[in-house]
Amino acid sequence: METTSRVGAQPPAAEGGQQLPSARRTVDGYLLAPFPWYGLDEAFTGPRWLMQVGTAADGAVEHGSIGHGDEPSVRGEALAAGESREKFAVVVTVAEHPSRRSADGTGLLEATSVSSAAWLAGVGLLSFTWPGQMDHTLRDDWLDQQTETAWALADDLDGSEWSTLSLPVDGVAVPFHYRESEFGWVLAGTTGSGVHLGAYGRGMSAYGLGFSVVKDVAAYA
Repeated sequence: METTSRVGAQPPAAEGGQQLPSARRTVDGYLLAPFPWYGLDEAFTGPRWLMQVGTAADGAVEHGSIGHGDEPSVRGEALAAGESREKFAVVVTVAEHPSRRSADGTGLLEATSVSSAAWLAGVGLLSFTWPGQMDHTLRDDWLDQQTETAWALADDLDGSEWSTLSLPVDGVAVPFHYRESEFGWVLAGTTGSGVHLGAYGRGMSAYGLGFSVVKDVAAYA
């Protein structure tokens, strides 16, 4: 899937509670999407926050992520004594598109699929992780290798690395492809509403999650 990402970590508010311009730019990307955004359903009552929007080569919004729970920091696999593990789940919404010509007519944009959602979720989990014994200078090499592995796994959703997990989407049970690793879990499925869903997390069980359309994405900014 040929996309570029606009990374927008949640910025602080200005004095008086006004959002800084970077916060408005972040939510603007979400508001430009011609498809519905998904997050955890009302059973989740913790914090929610915007993360990033991805665009196609022609500038159209293709996907984005919404976080739930603790805002994750980069973690190694080993935690310091007495340190609590972060609890978070990130929901990735991917527009469902066939292969199509770009808006300027110069090329083709790749089709999106459940595999697209699985890959974005897998790479998302990796972005907050590296083995605790690894030197920081080797992290880029490790990420490159693990990104290739995430792509191979996403391209083989019927393989032995994946199991099936049924979770509610807008109140209806939907089958998801699901896998776990020492760094967390990843899942991917489709809604039948014009988008594919991916999700990843750590410290929160995937088995009790449910997904629903976000009614007002601006409220998360």
